Amino acid sequence: MKINSPLEIYIPKLEDYWYEQKLQNDSNTMSYNAEWNVCYSGYHYDTGCIDFPKEKWKETYDKRLKENKFFAYLKDTSINEYIGYINYHYNKNEDKYYCGILIEAKYRGKGYAKAGLKLLCDYAKKNGIKEIYDDFEANRSGIKVFEELGFKIVDRYNEKKFDKDIEIVVVKKIL
Repeated sequence: MKINSPLEIYIPKLEDYWYEQKLQNDSNTMSYNAEWNVCYSGYHYDTGCIDFPKEKWKETYDKRLKENKFFAYLKDTSINEYIGYINYHYNKNEDKYYCGILIEAKYRGKGYAKAGLKLLCDYAKKNGIKEIYDDFEANRSGIKVFEELGFKIVDRYNEKKFDKDIEIVVVKKIL
């Protein structure tokens, strides 16, 4: 079943970070993130989950504000539920804006990713961003969503996952 109700962007207040905590601790939602060779505090290699205890909420909230990182929940107004989140941030090392989208596992396959990514691109453009990037596994099914919205593959490289080299694509959209 595809969605036919509008999504809205909701900029969470500090007390709303319970939803991000819920997503970060859901192994079904975070399974895409499992078995990467990363080393940061709270990352669970086997599940992809990331610890996000309440005592870290304020630090994360303040850092996003200070570094001008856009972070918002996606809300389906017809069911009055959050269904995921979107974000973008400036990578000063590469002089590029990168975006991200995470849809809660139980809401995947319903068209939310495409609608949410479109909202993210529209929001970024309104805020003066000229182009936006993302990178992920070349074989991920979500690549179709990016391509349908006008993203083009601009680079490829390999990363370690499952102790194997995995091809990563970098996609770009001119806003």
